[in-house]
Amino acid sequence: MNGKNNQNIAFQDLKRLHKRYRSGIEISIQRVLDRGWFILGKEVEGFEREFSCYNNVKHTVTVGSGTEALKLSLEALEISKGDEVITVSNTFIATALSISVVGSTPIFVDINEEDYNINPDEIEKAITKKTKAIMVVHLNGYVAEMDKIMDIAKRYKIYVIEDACQAHGSEYRGKKAGTFGDLGCFSFYPTKNLGAYGDGGAIVTNNKMLAEKVRLLRNYGQMSKYYHKIKGYNSRLDEIQAAILRVKLKYLDEMNQRRVALAELYFENLKNLPISLPPRNSSADPRRHNYYLFPIATDKRDDIQKFLKKNGVDTQIHFPVPIHLQQAYKEIRVHKNSLSITEHMCEKILSLPMYSELTKNEVEYVSNSIKKYFLQE
Repeated sequence: MNGKNNQNIAFQDLKRLHKRYRSGIEISIQRVLDRGWFILGKEVEGFEREFSCYNNVKHTVTVGSGTEALKLSLEALEISKGDEVITVSNTFIATALSISVVGSTPIFVDINEEDYNINPDEIEKAITKKTKAIMVVHLNGYVAEMDKIMDIAKRYKIYVIEDACQAHGSEYRGKKAGTFGDLGCFSFYPTKNLGAYGDGGAIVTNNKMLAEKVRLLRNYGQMSKYYHKIKGYNSRLDEIQAAILRVKLKYLDEMNQRRVALAELYFENLKNLPISLPPRNSSADPRRHNYYLFPIATDKRDDIQKFLKKNGVDTQIHFPVPIHLQQAYKEIRVHKNSLSITEHMCEKILSLPMYSELTKNEVEYVSNSIKKYFLQE
């Protein structure tokens, strides 16, 4: 690692992904342009049908973003002012914002140290008469313990909304993430395992009434043009994005498998180092990780990040400040030490480069750079 470094390993490289699927995507975009119909047309209908089939659910409703998916799910369940929604603080702020924007209060509970997901044992402690839902985040693409969570929800008669915005194709006991709760929410932000070329999102459900309610909410509350049944919004996936997603959906499992192979290479190369690695797919684990991210945890996080940057490796920190400590949520009060694991892990996690077009040689280089960091200590 001494001397000049000519490596430049990006955290993600969307240009590589586009290059692989460019031909099919350009054909699909041209199809939309030739048709001249750009909002809520055949491409959206086709993608919703195909995404439902992929996830083995009855209904998919596409919307403007993952944040909108979360918000409209809460509104469809009539969760509003005075209600409480249990969730986690170590997530992108959109999770909490969706709860706040409908007037409800996010109630943050602690996580498991092993997988950074919500701790089911903490959920039950937080339930009050005001609790209307649990918003479960499948962080980094690793599915939370849905058996336990659904059991709690059933006993207390509260809703479950899955924030599966990072979990496209991930599974728990052979069932896709996002399909356990009342509603499952996805983001198609460009960096996701299934990413569009702009913003986009979707809600999946097996409940016909909820699907119909979301369809109204996403399009001004219209039953048909100029006839409005309820007050709604403009939150629609456009035809070009739907056409792009239809192409990429065909290859989602293939892209996820490439991520799994790269993760296995990280696991082998980073074993026996003084760092914690993310959960690993195995026959003993009922969950199948899509490796949206590959986070390591270490007390040397900041120093390792600086060292990697000097050696041409781009990394990111997800999420350095938990939501309950953000200025935007200064009104939130939590009991002392009640989110101790959350706060501790947010100080330790570093996300390494991970995307389906990353090469094995690049993973080797990143891994060797981390090894050399520890050798120099």
